[in-house]
Amino acid sequence: MAKDMPLSNKPLNNEYTAADIQVLGGREAVRRRPGMYIGNTDQRGLNHLVYEIVYNSIDEAMAGCCDKITVTLKEDSSVTVADNGRGIPIETHPVTKVSALETVLTTLHAGAKFGGKIYQVSGGLHGVGASVVNALACWLKVSVRRNGKLYQQEYRQGIPQGEVAEVGPASGSGTTISFLADGQIFPKIDYDFDTLSERLREVAYLNKGLEIYFRDEAKDLEKTFYFEKGITGFVRHLNRNRAVRHRLPIYISKAVDSTIVEVALQYNDGFADATFSFANCVNTTEGGSHLTGFRSALTRVLNDYAHKNSLLKESDLSLVGEDVREGLTAIVSVKLAEPQFEGQTKSKLGNIEVKSLAESVVSEGLSLYLEEHPDDAKRILEKCITAARGREAARKARDLIIRKSSLDTGTLPGKLADCSEKDPSLCELYLVEGPSAGGSAKQGRNRRFQAILPLRGKILNVEKAAPDKMLSHEEIRAIITALGSGIDEEIDLSKLRYHRVILMTDADVDGAHIRTLLLTFFFRHMPELISQGHLFIAQPPLYRIKTAKQESWVYTEQEKEELLAELKGSKNIAIQRYKGLGEMSAEQLWQTTMNPASRTLLSVNVEDAAKADSIFYLLMGGEVPPRKAFIQAHAKSVKNLDI
Repeated sequence: MAKDMPLSNKPLNNEYTAADIQVLGGREAVRRRPGMYIGNTDQRGLNHLVYEIVYNSIDEAMAGCCDKITVTLKEDSSVTVADNGRGIPIETHPVTKVSALETVLTTLHAGAKFGGKIYQVSGGLHGVGASVVNALACWLKVSVRRNGKLYQQEYRQGIPQGEVAEVGPASGSGTTISFLADGQIFPKIDYDFDTLSERLREVAYLNKGLEIYFRDEAKDLEKTFYFEKGITGFVRHLNRNRAVRHRLPIYISKAVDSTIVEVALQYNDGFADATFSFANCVNTTEGGSHLTGFRSALTRVLNDYAHKNSLLKESDLSLVGEDVREGLTAIVSVKLAEPQFEGQTKSKLGNIEVKSLAESVVSEGLSLYLEEHPDDAKRILEKCITAARGREAARKARDLIIRKSSLDTGTLPGKLADCSEKDPSLCELYLVEGPSAGGSAKQGRNRRFQAILPLRGKILNVEKAAPDKMLSHEEIRAIITALGSGIDEEIDLSKLRYHRVILMTDADVDGAHIRTLLLTFFFRHMPELISQGHLFIAQPPLYRIKTAKQESWVYTEQEKEELLAELKGSKNIAIQRYKGLGEMSAEQLWQTTMNPASRTLLSVNVEDAAKADSIFYLLMGGEVPPRKAFIQAHAKSVKNLDI
């Protein structure tokens, strides 16, 4: 009878003493919970190991003591990072009583970054980077060239295999760290050359005069990054496929005490705001005080100049933030002694004093530039004033959406079929291509938590459309109203009616195009939906393969070939290619694509916002030659070509 009783809240052991408290040392804590330190143990976590070792070398570069870094992915899956900095000290540390090198590589929050004497500015994971990598490595070897001598030490899973040893003379100075990620922690050791390249390129832009050489021995790929113009070159790189309003980016730089503020900006004829902020070379994806200061200065200075030079009359509306940011590409970089980042991932800079500092530096530099370059100033202000007029038109369109959203949702274009569940965290909305597939989805769905919004044809390409035109588009208005969270500056995810928004389109060229149009809309006008993990892509099957004994659904060409190889010898094999969702019955659509127990959903996320910004503009913007060149360059790598 006891086995049928419910579980009790009583402890398994009546005795609960201090001895029951488990204390994990730094190494054990990292190995037990690696996600707390590097995010996860997939490819992104692996890439993060490389970043953390590179950050140590970047700190030397920011201190003016290093001008070359070499990063090598070895054929045995190990990684080597070498720099020509000062070399990590090898003398005995006064507190830990072991070498400073061993202290840095084994102790969390140990390093030269905290006192402000060695590094006035630094990046990395609050001083835990090198020790975390060491703890998660099968082995790690470090060589230090310092004081004319070469020193070495080896580790296994973060445990030193001996003391630092002097092994001979050395010329120059610097640190070389090699490591092999531990297979017990990482299921697959496979670094992403392209993702690492973009980050190393970014870091090189942020440190002008620094050379970074990157090589993947197994794939025989290599790149060298060196930018004499620094973030000015970064802005030109981001705008390389855009029609710009002024030929050269505006560059502003000033050091105040131990803080350096650097800004580069350039306007283009697009509608998106592509502003990226950094603090000590760390990408602050959620902005912070430095970005707030920059934006405040930009709005005030452009308003002052426009009124002073009669480009705006007193009776006109003043420019607001979204007006002066339309078509803007900018890099805001600050380097400071004691950065206060919000959260372990360092996504937002919290130093309050940096806001006024950045605002002052940008105000002074931008005002001077506009006075000295009146033609550029006029072209910039024309862009901003046009944006203000479009904003007013968009406001009227948005007000119309708000009024309509209070009506019965059944009157919406596409006829939203809502779900009965009222808890948004349990609800999901399918944006479905076409009325035929929408009909099947409505019949096959679980009405309790799945809502369906069929879309008629291809939505507007928002990359080439002004805000007022976008908001007048019927299908986009339907999406905004159905989601309920607003867009752009007014977005509020607490009002989001569905915590899973799922794009479900046909597995053909038109379906891919519609999906790209939808992704462009969400990336440009509801990026928080992506960053907070609310956007997904459904994966309908490509084929149904049927024999006398079984029916199988396959989702890729490779799966089809593998299954056919298994079925070799079977008679009467029927293969049906599904190009449209409407070709499936409601039951088949539920079974293959909508049933949470059997479906596959792809989560949409943005690893590199700057790269994503460039790609969306390249593919969906108004400049044809760069897009044509891109298609020609990548034609041979196309997968699942529909002909």
